[in-house]
Amino acid sequence: MVGLVSISDRASSGVYEDKGLPSLVEWLGAALSTPFRAETRLIHDDAATISATLVELVDTHRCDLVLTTGGTGPSRRDVTPEATLAVATKPMPGFGEQMRQISLNFVPTAILSRQVAVIRETEDHAALIINLPGQPKSIRETLEGLKDADGRTKVPGIFAAVPYCIDLIGGPYIETRPEVVAAFRPKSAIRPPKN
Repeated sequence: MVGLVSISDRASSGVYEDKGLPSLVEWLGAALSTPFRAETRLIHDDAATISATLVELVDTHRCDLVLTTGGTGPSRRDVTPEATLAVATKPMPGFGEQMRQISLNFVPTAILSRQVAVIRETEDHAALIINLPGQPKSIRETLEGLKDADGRTKVPGIFAAVPYCIDLIGGPYIETRPEVVAAFRPKSAIRPPKN
C-alpha cells in the first residue's frame, strides 16, 4: 500500500486542479512492476493536518511508502518538512540531498528546496515517508534521475533506493521496470522472479 499526499491550499480549496496526485499515480503505474494500491489525500498546507495525515496513512492504513508533494519551499506556508519530521522515528537525509543534487542540473533555485525523508516506526510496522517537489516534471526527474540521449542513467533517481529501503524496514518486496527506474539491491538481497 502506497500513501500519496498532495499538499496545497489552493488545490484543496478547488481554486485549481491538483496535478500532484495524478502525476504520482501515473509515475508509479509506469515504474512499478509489482501491483500496488494507492491511498490518496489532497490537503491544506497546515502542519497539524499534514502530520495527522501521515500518521493515519502509516499507523491506520499501514502504508509501507508515503510520498508527499508540495509545501517544501521557503515560504511561510511551506511546512511539509517540519510536519514530516514531527512524526519521524529516523531521518533519512540522503534522499533530500540527492533530490536537490538532481534538481540543480535544471535550476539554481533547487537549493531552496527543503525536501526530507524519514522512517516512521510503530510497534509492528514501519514506513518510508518522502517529501517530493511540487511540480510534476520535478517529481519525475527526482524519482527517475538523469538520463543521457540514449536513455542510459547518468545520475540515479531516488526511487532506485526505495525498494531496498522498504526491504530493510520489513516491508514487501517491490520490483520496478528498469526502463523507467532500476531498483538497486545488493546481490544477497535479490530474490528470484516468481513463476
